[in-house]
This record gives sequence, structure tokens and C-alpha cells, in this order.
Amino acid sequence: MLSRTADSLFWMARYIERAENTARLLDVQRQAVLLPSAFVLQHSSYDQLLLELVADHNNPSSIRNSLSAARENCRIARDSVNTDVWETVNTTWLELQALLSASAWHKDPREFFEWVKTRSHLFRGVAIGTMLKDEAFHFMRLGTFIERADSTARILDSKFDFTHTNGGSSGSQDKGGHREDYYYWASILRAVSAFDIYRRVYRDVVSPRRVAELLIQRPDMPRSLLACMNEVCINLDAVGRSDRSESHRCAGRLRADLQYLRIDAAFEGEIHGFLQRFLEQNYYLGISISSEYLVHQQHETVV
Repeated sequence: MLSRTADSLFWMARYIERAENTARLLDVQRQAVLLPSAFVLQHSSYDQLLLELVADHNNPSSIRNSLSAARENCRIARDSVNTDVWETVNTTWLELQALLSASAWHKDPREFFEWVKTRSHLFRGVAIGTMLKDEAFHFMRLGTFIERADSTARILDSKFDFTHTNGGSSGSQDKGGHREDYYYWASILRAVSAFDIYRRVYRDVVSPRRVAELLIQRPDMPRSLLACMNEVCINLDAVGRSDRSESHRCAGRLRADLQYLRIDAAFEGEIHGFLQRFLEQNYYLGISISSEYLVHQQHETVV
């Protein structure tokens, strides 16, 4: 496969996943502003954030620009994707323009976020259900899971970062603080479609350590960091020129670090630092894949 085509497929999938994950992160903040807590955004700040991350033409990571870039990359790689995939991506872009031209999305962002997530799910379902499992498919999957790992780490760190910055524990000690803390952790779980999974796995109250365990280390949790790295390794093996490449080594190290990580009481205070290191290493992994397999083009990557 031509590296330019592989590059377009990789980034098409990344941008669609990025749009979905931006919607998920904004939904966490939407739920948080309803809580009378010190660490959440004020309504005015959230409204500004909403405009910047949904419809801003000048923000390369806005949902609008992510889906626009996904469509453009799909157009470039049109010969390597089937009609069903192209029509799904193109229709998503056309529907988005119609939604943004109206004001309803801003009045009810929850419904808009659900639309973004549904269109992303549809894209993956169509690709998995209709595409030949060749190199084109595997480069798309690589883009999906590199981006998803980045997003899960950022969503999880949105709470641990506050705790680290303010020098407190993961939960407030007063009764009201416990209640607000529970709702925030619950919103994080819902943001990665993991609230029902958490209840099935743990059958207990939501605790920071178990949320971290679920979203970092559970291989059967679809959006966990370990699940993402498992998929990255599988798809790298499918397209890899050598299992000794820098991409393979980097992905293997990340997977091993996650697999054998001990998440206990002592580690809880170190989770923010761990997630920050993971984000740096995942970014380097994306750079390694680009340098070894893809064309060097200007792509906006959240760092």
C-alpha cells in the first residue's frame, strides 16, 4: 500500500475517533457544571469551551474540523475504502453542517453529543462489517486505537489532575463532598461507556482506585488503555515490516507497563504522573508509526 494512502486512512480514523472523544469529554464537563463543586467549570466558561471545541473553524481539534479532516482524508483514500464507508463519512459531514447551522445543538448539547458518538459507532461498524481485512483496514484500526488511548487517559486524568494540583485526596471527606465526588466519577465512567460495566465487574460503590483499574488495566474493557495497546500491537503485527521496529518496541513496552502495573493504595497518588507519562509515550508511538509507515504531512495532534 502507498504510504500516502495509509496516512490518509490512519488519520481519517483518528479524526473520527477524536470527534467522538471530544464529545465524550464535553459531556463530562456538561454533567459537572450541574454540581455545586469547586473544581468544575462555571456555566459561562463551559459555554465558551463548547463553542471552541464543537464549531470553531480556527480550532484544529474542534468536532467540526475533525470531521471535516476525516472526510477529506477519506476522499483522498477513496480507492481503498468501499462505497459504504465513504457514504457514511460523507453523510456525517453533511449532517454536521446542517446541525451547526441551526441553534438547537447549543441549546441541547447532550443530544448533539449522542449524535456524534452514534455516527462514530456507525463508521466503525460499517468498516468492520464491510471492508476487506487488508492493510487499509489495519491502518484505520491503528489510528482509532492510538487516538482512543489518548482520549481515555485524558478523560481519566481530568479528575486526578485536579486532585494532584490541589494537593488533596481523590474524594472529599465531608458528606456533600463524597456525593459530588461520586457523581463526577460516575460521569467519567459514562463518558467512556463504562458505568454499567463498572457495576457488573465490581458490584460496589464507585471508588477512584477501581475506576483507574477499570480504565487503565482491564483488557476486556473496550476503551481501557490496555485494551487499546493490545489492539495497536495486533494491527502493527498485521502491517509490520519487522517486529523489531521502533513502533513495535514502543507499543510492546507500553502494553507491558500497563499489563503488569500494580494499582494499589500506594499508587493512587501517583496516577496523575503515570497518565501524563503514558500520554507522552503514546504520542511518541504515533510519531514512530508515522515515520516508519506513513507520509510526513502536517496533522494536528493534541499533545
